[in-house]
Amino acid sequence: MNTPIAAPPVHHIALAGAELSALGSGALWWPAERLLCISDLHLGKSERMARRGGSTLPPYETQDTLTRLAADLDRTGASRVICLGDSFDDAEAAGALPEADRLWITQLQAGRDWTWIEGNHDPGPIALGGAHRAEMQIGPLTFRHIATEGAQGEVSGHYHPKARIRTRAGRIARPAFLVDDTRLILPAYGTYTGGLDCGSAPLSGIMNPNAIAILTGRTPLPVPMPRQGVK
Repeated sequence: MNTPIAAPPVHHIALAGAELSALGSGALWWPAERLLCISDLHLGKSERMARRGGSTLPPYETQDTLTRLAADLDRTGASRVICLGDSFDDAEAAGALPEADRLWITQLQAGRDWTWIEGNHDPGPIALGGAHRAEMQIGPLTFRHIATEGAQGEVSGHYHPKARIRTRAGRIARPAFLVDDTRLILPAYGTYTGGLDCGSAPLSGIMNPNAIAILTGRTPLPVPMPRQGVK
């Protein structure tokens, strides 16, 4: 008898009438649509940096990212997936994807409605299966890579937001969702992606004063969004 996979801790979000869940992994889950949304995988970053003569990084970030994605798909039972752009670190990184990783992505896509949204780093991995779109609207929500002024019910990525908080052990920084009454910005899902302090420009100018940051981790942690960076 198979043991059910425990549901991951989540923080519930209401946006434009849609009931969403921020997962500690950095993925967004929309139960009513059985939809898992992730942003900024930046697969192949170590390959791109080596190709351009940059710092040498251990070439395991693609496997680490796909392992976490596979776990989220298993836990949620998602039948739809939206990747919100910058799925690869650049177009050449998509072409250089090892065959084993390409097969793994194909296996994750099997039986699922999979959409690649175009990012500023890549136009979407054309050689892989799934639909490729500049943006996508489902019910009250619009999914795109970069936030736009005046948007309502918008889900985007691009900025890799991070939030810093004080704890008894000192200050910590984690990737974070940013959410207000009109929009939601996802953290970067990929390994080696870095981040932008959520209190710095342009994020402090994009989000409304009532915005909160939801820190990723074992248990998602909501805090008021800082309006200035913490040094």
